[in-house]
Amino acid sequence: MKKISIHTEFELHHTHHDFTEQTIRLFETAKTACLNAYSPYSRFQVGAAVLLANGVVIAGNNQENAAYPSGLCAERVALFYAGATYPDVPVKAMAITVNYGDTDFDEVVAPCGACRQVAAEYEMKFGHDITIYLLGRAEKTVVVPSVKTLLPLLFSGEILKQFG
Repeated sequence: MKKISIHTEFELHHTHHDFTEQTIRLFETAKTACLNAYSPYSRFQVGAAVLLANGVVIAGNNQENAAYPSGLCAERVALFYAGATYPDVPVKAMAITVNYGDTDFDEVVAPCGACRQVAAEYEMKFGHDITIYLLGRAEKTVVVPSVKTLLPLLFSGEILKQFG
């Protein structure tokens, strides 16, 4: 038997003073998108925004459906729109937030497994890391340097090529 250890590191910020204007714009886009989420069933509003290498920022929010599997998470809405509209432009960063409203909840929310896998695909497609910003209440922000940090044992297209 062999034990394997996976080490991850994140940055925790309590103020946005450390970030560039472009990154703060990304944060604001995610926050606005969150408030426009269609979540009549869960009431869990999520917003995401992706920053493309050409400077374009694309918003996404969760879109629910009474047939739950038919909905889509905010992260995938934003990534798929970016991929459909700008197929040859790499994604540099993604900001994700939830509507904290009047809850006592004060933690950042990370993407679900499916969204992590989709984001990993975009990282692999363009061959560079995507910085993930998890936005909490006020200016609390967790900075994740790569999707691989969130999904270290990701499923890769390289695996499929072994069977093709």
